[in-house]
Amino acid sequence: MKNWILILFLALSVSILAQDNDSLFNQASQDYANGNYSDAINKYEQILANGEVSANLYYNLANAHYKLNHIAPSIYSYEKALLLEPNHQDAKNNLVFAQNMTLDAIDNLPKSSLSKIVNGIISKLSFNGWAWIAVVASFILVAFFLLYHFANRATKKRVFFSGFVVGLLVMISSVIFAYLQFDIQEKKQFAIVFAEETDVLAEPNSSSSNAFTLHEGTKIKILDDFNGFAKIELTDGRQGWMKENDLKEL
Repeated sequence: MKNWILILFLALSVSILAQDNDSLFNQASQDYANGNYSDAINKYEQILANGEVSANLYYNLANAHYKLNHIAPSIYSYEKALLLEPNHQDAKNNLVFAQNMTLDAIDNLPKSSLSKIVNGIISKLSFNGWAWIAVVASFILVAFFLLYHFANRATKKRVFFSGFVVGLLVMISSVIFAYLQFDIQEKKQFAIVFAEETDVLAEPNSSSSNAFTLHEGTKIKILDDFNGFAKIELTDGRQGWMKENDLKEL
């Protein structure tokens, strides 16, 4: 009996919290429409603090920051939205506008055509997205195999066998892409520079020489950390150490 009471209490708590978040979201959207961007930001962040996370929530938060010319917070929130939903086209488009406000112009290392194609395909979906496609494809290929097994005509057998082969290829490809996407997410820790200006040092100590300088909103890759410093890498291959307090991990 006590367990049922506890479950009922938790269910009611979750329901009330969800209603509160919906109410906050509607209020924040109204604040945004009225030009009260700071109030909208506070409400969106309160929803995040309540434990609710979604691509649209981060997208709206980013838009509010962008309206106030908050470079780093807007870029950070657009990036978070794209981590949750890689194909969020509005977030992709607005991220470009936000990145145009940054001061650092950093080139990308050249990639082969094959690498660009593969990375482009992998980035279309998240790890979970590719995993779901693999699961669906496995059911489809089993269905085609059974249809092939019980078919009594050669023509039907050829059709069902072709469907089985296609399902098998899709499943294998999806598993590979899911693994690669997971590997990318695990090995590549990215962050956004939140300091207005920060020195990137040659070594992880304050007395080290300055390698180069970065500004607010620049996206960097984290390679290591030591004694309050993070070893970072830019898309052009440059590396160095910067204070961990000057960045925010995605």
